[in-house]
Order: sequence, then structure tokens, then C-alpha cells
Amino acid sequence: MSVSFFSPASLFETLIFAFYYNFFVLILFGWQIFEYNGSAIVAMVGKNCFAIASDRRLGVNLQTVATDFQRIYKIHDKVFVGLSGLGTDAQTLYQRLVFRHKLYQLREERDMKPETFASLVSAILYEKRFGPYFCQPVIAGLGDDDKPFICTMDFIGAKELAKDFVVAGSASESLYGACEALFKPDMEPEELSEVVSQALLASVDRDCLSGWGGHIYIVTPDEIREKILKGRMD
Repeated sequence: MSVSFFSPASLFETLIFAFYYNFFVLILFGWQIFEYNGSAIVAMVGKNCFAIASDRRLGVNLQTVATDFQRIYKIHDKVFVGLSGLGTDAQTLYQRLVFRHKLYQLREERDMKPETFASLVSAILYEKRFGPYFCQPVIAGLGDDDKPFICTMDFIGAKELAKDFVVAGSASESLYGACEALFKPDMEPEELSEVVSQALLASVDRDCLSGWGGHIYIVTPDEIREKILKGRMD
């Protein structure tokens, strides 16, 4: 009866193979993690108002898992956040943001301004930079004098501020083109709602990883309007 063991040479070769295999998998496919579930998020400013919208599809690459997935979350009446990227990381990050905002409310006895909230999100993402959340947040809110504020950031918290619109997700390239074509400054809430709706629907039709309608919030100093869009279901 013979018993075989790994020789030091074969064990070393196995470790080398595993290292290079994981390295090439990361290089070739690691960037796709942001598009694994698919997403499309856009925020746009109007006259003393803003709109933030997302698609409703949750998928695993080309397989559709859910058609009512939530990507936009209300932090308080004047600050909203949309989380594109990996769905599980988005939900985990949202729970941390709610926790930190509630601590802020208890300590300061007031809600966060959108600029403060954006800095909080950026700090949380940068804190996890060595094991990051695979999310690209979009933040929209009304600040002092009801001035709209929008920004987005990458997965380690580098902020990108804008005065017109910001986009994120697997449909971001299509969203850039549609928003650049349709955006006008100082739009009223009704016109802003129509522009964002058309930009979102036109963009997700050109991206097979997002779609199944849209979810839109129009936020003014006095009210929050919520709208569900019906789009192509294929």
C-alpha cells in the first residue's frame, strides 16, 4: 500500500498557478463587478428643485432576478442618495449611512446638509478603500436657500460635483448623451420630471443590463413627488 504526498515542488507549482490564475481573473473580469447587477441612476437640477431617478431591474449579468429593485433612498426630506453598482454592497452601505445620519441627528439635533452628507459618504468609502464597497453613489439634495446640490463619486470616495446633472451605473454612457441633449437650466418641476423621464427611458433601452421602467423623485422645498415609469420589459 503506497501513500502519496504533495512534494514541495508540486505544492510550490500549485501555489504559483493559483496566484497567476487569480491575478488574471481579477485583471480580466474585476472591472465587471460594477455591472454585475446592472443599474442606471441620474440626478438633475432645476429651479429650486432636483430630480433623482433610477431603473428598477436587478440582474445577474443577463439574467433578470427582480423588476422592482430599489436604488434610491431617502435620508431625510431634502437629501436623497442613489447607489449603483453591486446590489449587496449598496444595501450594506445604505444601512451604514442611515446609522451615521441618526447619530448626527442625536448629537446635532438637526438634519445633515447635502454637502455634509456627501462628505460623510466619501469618508466611509475611503475608509474601506482596501476592501471597498463596489458602489458609485449619486447624492442629491436641497441646501441653504433651497439651492439644489448634486454630486457623484467613485467607489473610494473621490467626489465629482456638478451644476447640471450627474449619472452612474452600467447605462452611464447613454445617460450622458441623453442628458446633454435634453438638459436646460432653471427648469420647473413639471418640465424637469419630463426631461429626466425621457433621458432615463431612452438610455436604459440602449443598455441590456438595466431597464424595466424607472423610479423618479422630484423634490421641491414644499413637497416630494414620486413617480413610477413603465418602460420596455424585455
